[in-house]
Amino acid sequence: MTSGKIEVGTHALNCRVDGEPGNPWLILSNSLATDHEMWQPQIDALTRTHRVLRYDTRGHGASAAPPGPYEFDHLVADVIALMDAHEIEKATFMGLSLGGMTALGLALDHPDRIERIICCDARADAPDIYKKMWPAMIGKAREEGMDALVGPTLERWFSEHFRSNPASRAALEATRDMIRRTAVEGYAGCASALMRLDYLPRLPQISVPAHFIVGEHDPAAPLPVMREMAEATPGADFTVIPGAAHLSNVERPDVFNDVVTTWLARA
Repeated sequence: MTSGKIEVGTHALNCRVDGEPGNPWLILSNSLATDHEMWQPQIDALTRTHRVLRYDTRGHGASAAPPGPYEFDHLVADVIALMDAHEIEKATFMGLSLGGMTALGLALDHPDRIERIICCDARADAPDIYKKMWPAMIGKAREEGMDALVGPTLERWFSEHFRSNPASRAALEATRDMIRRTAVEGYAGCASALMRLDYLPRLPQISVPAHFIVGEHDPAAPLPVMREMAEATPGADFTVIPGAAHLSNVERPDVFNDVVTTWLARA
């Protein structure tokens, strides 16, 4: 395992590498208001076959939070800069929510660097109802701090069954901590990018293998929306994680890991 910060232009990104040298590269990208630790339930399974690079998206975790607003072009460019810094010619890329949208941008604009993508619990567009929710959330974060977003965010991200299960306590607390330590400027910057999300018309142009994964009860990236995204993407696979909401990799890691490792082995 190696970890540290990598300079990418005007800012630094925190990253961590696990797995054996010589294995194919797999890059993992976090959701809004989390960091690379959200992927901890997957690491044991994924490092059996891959060298895994996790990073904190700009404005998240221990990465720098340059002044916003951000664009997805910025988030995509950060990944390419990290790949260059690690001398990674090509990699598989998996992201969830904000990270899944970054996966789409990479597949569309850098197919020469991306072998395949796994896009989890994400959208490809920003309809009006989606755009209208972000200014209030950005304002709440700026006025009251990220702690004010913890409760409502956990309600969207996890099913009631998961939130009420004593066995989920450690995962819920870890997620609370990630939300709280997200920089307000980073949250606001990335939320601004979400309001301008517009990859949907370009999905038919994706030329790399793609797998779309969604939690059965995800309110943020609903199952029908992600099914339509998969249908619009040439040759894409589509999987539903039963019983899970938005952070399907945390809520059902057993099912999620089996789906991902099976697809990677087949691909």
